[in-house]
Amino acid sequence: MNLPRVDDYIDIHNHGASHVTGIFSVENITADEERVPDESPGLTYTIGIHPWHVTAKNFHDQLKKVILFSRHSNVIALGEAGFDRIKGPDFNLQKEIFEKQVIVSEEVKKPLYIHCVKAWEELLSARKLLKPQMPWLVHGFRGKNELAMQLIFKGMYISFWFDFIMKPESSQLIKSLPVNRIFLETDGGEIEISKIYEKVSADLNMTVDQLKSQLYSNFKNFFGV
Repeated sequence: MNLPRVDDYIDIHNHGASHVTGIFSVENITADEERVPDESPGLTYTIGIHPWHVTAKNFHDQLKKVILFSRHSNVIALGEAGFDRIKGPDFNLQKEIFEKQVIVSEEVKKPLYIHCVKAWEELLSARKLLKPQMPWLVHGFRGKNELAMQLIFKGMYISFWFDFIMKPESSQLIKSLPVNRIFLETDGGEIEISKIYEKVSADLNMTVDQLKSQLYSNFKNFFGV
């Protein structure tokens, strides 16, 4: 398993990442893709069934792929898994797919990355019902403080939507959250992770190096490494 260094920029969720010195990326593979995880330096992987790319017809094939790749040494988490009220299959199927991935996450003892759009009650209900022991990370967050704190209170971590986090109006949210529960990501967007670190470190009145150290600590706690 590849691991970050304390002075790395950690991009906790990316698509299409390649090795760049000083950046440690967690690259997402969706189960409908042909790609496979490898041991590329500076990269580690998540594998999951995304609600955008699954149907009742291909669900079981995708689940087999997730189960297979979940045991790869450089796959550090499951996901993206989750719920989407705007784009995705029948919601009952989404629930079944999500629960299956939670089971795999628990079996292999690796955390779960969450995709959630307009389905927060369903996510919170699933957590209450399934009682996972592995940590969950809600990626791409761009909601309000009350929702963020509710997710954190329920034991989850949060990573922010890159476009949202660069806006001045995100600063108040950043300041209000426990810094040991946050991560930063590019999600494959046209932005450098260093720019996001600069913005957030200024919001938190700390240096970039201090923020690197904090998110490195968060990484170790979240992944249990």
